[in-house]
Amino acid sequence: MAERIVITGMGAVTPIGIGCEEFWTAAKEGRSGVGRITSFDPSQHAAQIAAEVRDFDPSQFMDKKETRRMDRFAQFAVAAARMALEDAGLTITPANRDRIGVYIGSGIGGINTWESEVAVLLQRGPGRVSPFMVPMMIPDMAASQVSITFGARGPNAAEVAACASASYAIAHAAAVIQRGEADIMITGGSEAAITPLMVAGFANMRALSRRNDDPAKASRPFDAQRDGFVIGEGAGILILESLASAQKRGAKIYAELAGCGLTSDACHITAMDESAEGATRAMRHALHVAGLTPAEVDYINAHGTSTEMNDKTETLAIKQALGEYAFKVPISSTKSEIGHLLGASGAVELIATILAIRDQVLPPTINYETPDPDCDLDYVPNVARPARIEVALSNSFGFGGHNACLVMKKFEG
Repeated sequence: MAERIVITGMGAVTPIGIGCEEFWTAAKEGRSGVGRITSFDPSQHAAQIAAEVRDFDPSQFMDKKETRRMDRFAQFAVAAARMALEDAGLTITPANRDRIGVYIGSGIGGINTWESEVAVLLQRGPGRVSPFMVPMMIPDMAASQVSITFGARGPNAAEVAACASASYAIAHAAAVIQRGEADIMITGGSEAAITPLMVAGFANMRALSRRNDDPAKASRPFDAQRDGFVIGEGAGILILESLASAQKRGAKIYAELAGCGLTSDACHITAMDESAEGATRAMRHALHVAGLTPAEVDYINAHGTSTEMNDKTETLAIKQALGEYAFKVPISSTKSEIGHLLGASGAVELIATILAIRDQVLPPTINYETPDPDCDLDYVPNVARPARIEVALSNSFGFGGHNACLVMKKFEG
């Protein structure tokens, strides 16, 4: 990357903590955020568990009147953005607002609003459907509401790339800065899709874990007994900034975004290409852009969904991208603790990656009990581990064949 891009602020809404430090403390301790679904009665569903954000009060982050005009996924985004801006010490003013943009990904968008308004239509007729339905449900409203709430008037867009949405948004936000269209980008992902329809749809395609009797153990990436992912919700927002802008402001710098790799499998609507060719190219390209070799990678925060084929295929991709060095690199999946946040997962996982670099500690992959011969790398099982981390990768892969790899480096001025 020509223009150096750094991270100066972060905010998170997750099933194991609201705020980055709360989330990170729980992640290092290996806490599970998975439990029986409480937002609706799941008794008729094959999968009855999820990683819900249970203690979120939107009125702590925005005007109560405005919350009624936002779907839950947009509320999460505004809350995480407020935390990130405060963390960055960044105030948006008439002097800088045209140079601050917003790119936020969401794989699903306002599905809570869509489902509730369909029920209104069927039960009470078209005249009772909310006039706010459309602007509450469309996927760009996380980015738009953040822009409106804080007054950022630079480039503004939503990224939809399934479970790689947030990572794509972050990569494209960095490109906006490099093109000179903005100095600062508010970026990441947000998702709130724990609804009856979404849970039924994912379960019926055999994607979700059905370990309903033991929710905390259900998400078990790379373990031989894994039986599907656990749907989660939340948001992660990062402040990306040109190094020149950050230094001019005297901002603290968490880490440097050194490279991005984006590819497509061009293979299947849901499954990863079993050859792992596309995921391999994403990692190789990200390292090439960063000017790094496989031997310089100290940690990988894996996509690691806890599905049979994803974990097997990602393991193969890591081996192909790093060669024999793959067996020396620690890998962990944050999804073991927070479930799969779909379009928000890449942003929350990148925050975990950055904090791992800051604290020089590897977060664990919890629930790892039975080794799988096809998953034979170091997955940092069950307990956090101190480590030297200068360079880390964060992987995201999405339905439709979207692959993303982001390379983070410890910042050196």
